[in-house]
Amino acid sequence: MKELISLTNNEARNFFLKGSSYFSSNLPEYISFEPVLTEAASQLNGICYPDYRKPHGLTPGNCSNVNYLILTNKDGKYDWRPLELIHPVIYVSLVNLLCEPENWEKVLNRWSDFQGNHVDCCSGIVIPEGDEKTKAAQVKKWWDRVEQQSLRYSLEFSHVLHTDITNCYGSLYTHSIAWAIHGYIEAKENRTDCKYLGNHLDKLIGAGRAGQTNGIAQGSVLMDFIAEIVLGYVDEQINMELAGKNGFKILRYRDDYRIFADSDDACEKVLQIISKELLKVGMKLGSAKTNLCRNVVEGSIKPDKLAGLDLHDMGTLQAKTIQKQLLMLHSFGQRFPNSGALKKLVSEYQFIIFNQLKKRPKDLDVLVAIATDVGFTSPSTFPGISAILSKLISLAPAKNKPQLWEKVRNKMARVPNNGYLEIWLQRIILPKNIGLTFSSDETICKIVDRKPVDLWNNNWIKEASDIKNSVDSSKLLIEDPREKDEVVKPSEIELFRQNAWFY
Repeated sequence: MKELISLTNNEARNFFLKGSSYFSSNLPEYISFEPVLTEAASQLNGICYPDYRKPHGLTPGNCSNVNYLILTNKDGKYDWRPLELIHPVIYVSLVNLLCEPENWEKVLNRWSDFQGNHVDCCSGIVIPEGDEKTKAAQVKKWWDRVEQQSLRYSLEFSHVLHTDITNCYGSLYTHSIAWAIHGYIEAKENRTDCKYLGNHLDKLIGAGRAGQTNGIAQGSVLMDFIAEIVLGYVDEQINMELAGKNGFKILRYRDDYRIFADSDDACEKVLQIISKELLKVGMKLGSAKTNLCRNVVEGSIKPDKLAGLDLHDMGTLQAKTIQKQLLMLHSFGQRFPNSGALKKLVSEYQFIIFNQLKKRPKDLDVLVAIATDVGFTSPSTFPGISAILSKLISLAPAKNKPQLWEKVRNKMARVPNNGYLEIWLQRIILPKNIGLTFSSDETICKIVDRKPVDLWNNNWIKEASDIKNSVDSSKLLIEDPREKDEVVKPSEIELFRQNAWFY
C-alpha cells in the first residue's frame, strides 16, 4: 500500500489539492471544494499568499473568521467538535510551501528519523488505489497495522493499556512544528526566522486562526500530516527516554496509544513517560479513555466492534420485521452511541432497505420515529440515517410527506451546535418533489440556497483581485440540489460507509 511519504513533492502537492484531501468528511455530492482549490492554486502559481494582502499591514491573523468552522455534535447534547475549513488561499499556500522540493525532502528526512525503536507508528497517511477513497485506504491500514499486530502481541505480552490524547488537534502547540522539523534547540534559537520551514508553517496555520499558537484545524489530510509530524517528534522523545529498556511495546495510531507489557506496573511506567512528553507539545492524555486489560486478545478489539459482529446482517435472521430490525439498531445505539460500529450498521441497513423495501409499511410513522431517534442520540450517524429516512418517507402518501418531514426537522433542530447535521437535513428535505422549503443559519446551507454569503473572511485580500474572485463561495455548489432524487442512493453516502470503521 503506497504511503504519502513515498510521493515526490509534485505528487504530494497534487494529492493535497484534491477536494477529498481538503475536507475528508462526507458532504452531499452537490457540494465540492475542488473548483475553489483549483482556481486558488492557479492564481497563487506555486507561491504563498502575502503578495495578495491589502496594504497598511492588514493580515489574516488580524481578522476573525478567516477559516470556517462546521460544528458537529457527538451526543445530541453538549459534546461537540469543530471541523475547520482552512481559507483556500492559506491552504494552497501551506501546500505550496510544504511541497517545495527542499522542504519536502527535509520533512521526509525527519520522518525517517522518527521511525523504529519502541514506538511503532501505524498512522502514516496512505494513498488510495483506483477509485478507493483516502479514508477507506486508512481503514485497511488500521486493520493491518493496529488490530492485527495487537492480536499478534498476545503471544508475547499479557497486558495491554489503551489511552488517547484529549483534543489532540485543538491543543497542539504550533511552535512545536518547528521543533519537530528542525530539532528543539535549533528551532528555539531561530524561532522568529520564517526562512525556517517549521516557523513559516506555524505562521501560516496561525494566520487562519487569529494568530493562535494552540491548535490546528481539524478536517483535512494536510493537517493530519502536520499532526503526524509533531506526534512523530514526540515518538522520538519517548524512544530516547526508553532507550536501553525492554519488556514492552507501543503501538500508536494517530492520537491513540496501545502499550503492551507483562504487568500493570510496566504499562503504567511507560504511560507516565508518554504523558510527560506529550505535555511538552501542549497535549495531555484523557483519563476517561485510559484502561488496562489483562488479556491482550480481548483488549485488542473495541467492545462496540465485537458487539457489532453479532448484528453484521442487521439481525435479519432473528428480526423478521423492519420495526424489529430498527429497534435492534436503536438498542445498539443506546449502548454504543456514535461508535464506529453503529455507523457501520447504519450504512449497512441503509443498503438493505434501499434494495429490499418496495412498498409502504403499515407502521411507517413508527419506523420514521425510531430511525430519527437513532440520529438524534448519535448525530454522527446522520448521513446514513438521512438516507434511511429518505427511503421510508418516499413511500408515504404525498399528502403525509410534509408533515413527516416537519416532525423530523423539528426533532433534529433540538440538537445544539450541529451545522453538519443541518447540511444533511437540507439534502433530504430540499428536492422539489417533496415540496418543502428549508431554512438554516448554517452558512453552507445558505450557499446551497444561492444566497450571497461568504464562507471565509476575505477582507484581508486586495479588492477586485483575481485571487479574491477565485474563492467565491458560490463555486462550491456544482449541482442543483432541488433536482436530486428524493431517495438518497447508497452511492451518495459511500464515503460515510467507508469512514464507518475509521474511529
